[in-house]
Amino acid sequence: MNKGYITRSVLAAGMILLLAGASSCSKGKSYSELLRDEEKATNWYLSGQRVETGIPKDSVLQTGSDAPFYRLDKDGYVYMQVVELGDTSDMADPGDLVYFRFMRRNLLQMYDGQDVIPEGNADDMASGLGTTSFVYGNTELSGTTTWGTGIQMPLRMVGNHSEVNLVLRSYYGFQVDQADCIPYIINIKYFKAEY
Repeated sequence: MNKGYITRSVLAAGMILLLAGASSCSKGKSYSELLRDEEKATNWYLSGQRVETGIPKDSVLQTGSDAPFYRLDKDGYVYMQVVELGDTSDMADPGDLVYFRFMRRNLLQMYDGQDVIPEGNADDMASGLGTTSFVYGNTELSGTTTWGTGIQMPLRMVGNHSEVNLVLRSYYGFQVDQADCIPYIINIKYFKAEY
């Protein structure tokens, strides 16, 4: 075969791949655009709430449906509202199996004005999700990483049988939401594993 023919063929194939890649990118949003949309939706939701930039120095958290959202990480990806503090004399320890029930709403859809129906297993354990749990402090077990690390953060401050609302951006969110940058408002109830 002729060396020039091979070079032209390789160049032609490269151009086809480049054009195909460019057209597929133009159909969807870039990752940076998805992140900007996520930030807008999160900020929109939090703008209608009382927000504290950190945990109070005395560690006394306000509770109830009108309590403020406390920022739990330095980047502002996780905010917690404590609905019920739970049993603070019975806190989860690293390595403990923690069961939880949840209901969540997509903040991007809410920001777009859609009527969002909560999804999760708090109302119906036969929802297909069944029993949900994680090993507190673990970031390697697939059963734990499925739920992301954000839902573990409140357990530093609340006890077993507690209830929180989390504004959870995808970086710390459920694994299925991370690539699409979907933030959620999620209500979680934590339960101690009984042996």
